[in-house]
Amino acid sequence: MVADITAAPPAAEPLPAPDTEGRPKRRPAAWVAMYHSVSNCPEDPYDITVTPGRLERQFAWMAARGLRGVSVRELLDARALGLERGLVGLTFDDGYSDFVTTALPVLHRWGFTATVFVLPGLLDGENSWEQSGPRKALLDADGIRFAADAGMEIASHGLTHIDLTKAHDDELHAEVAESRYRLAHLTGEDVEGFCYPYGHLDERAVDAVRRAGYRYGCAITPGPAGSGDFALPRIHIGEADSSIRLELKRRLAWVYGRALESV
Repeated sequence: MVADITAAPPAAEPLPAPDTEGRPKRRPAAWVAMYHSVSNCPEDPYDITVTPGRLERQFAWMAARGLRGVSVRELLDARALGLERGLVGLTFDDGYSDFVTTALPVLHRWGFTATVFVLPGLLDGENSWEQSGPRKALLDADGIRFAADAGMEIASHGLTHIDLTKAHDDELHAEVAESRYRLAHLTGEDVEGFCYPYGHLDERAVDAVRRAGYRYGCAITPGPAGSGDFALPRIHIGEADSSIRLELKRRLAWVYGRALESV
């Protein structure tokens, strides 16, 4: 059973003051956290794994500070209404199968939702792009549908997790546009979000995501000038992130947001 997430959001922040030409200033980007795998796997050379117990404590830390985790889609909807205060975007990259078995129950316990960036070209496959480290299973079609039915946002991470800045034109189109089409067909829902593999992007990749009809794109650090919601910065969260580190990363997210104000 999906947890009730219909509680009223916290009070809205005042609307930003207009600039000298009478246009509203762009709001700073809200905090968007970047997760990957959630499991008890002890081998983690790329710092992509968070144990279930650590995830539980991280969500407890957020809730204790009046924060609620939501998908990026929900975060942008709230921002459009000036209601994003108290929300944290939660993203899980790569679409590991442990999202359904391990992360989803924790999300439900806290009444949180999240965006899962999946790879429709590697359904029921594994993280073959990693040169070393443990093999981790990826979601199959049924797992993706299960996550969507549980209230999670399903978004694209490309087809096969390649560096888009090195892709030729046909590859770029397939990774961006074809992946969106496949996921929409799989879930029966519109696919609004894209996540750049490895966090690598350039103006060409951003333009491809925009032209493919996505609403937003997630990066790691702020993208090229003018990319706006097509290169939303995120903060990596790992197993070592206890309360002190989380507070520091929360402040870093605020700095990222300030850097985007003039975009």
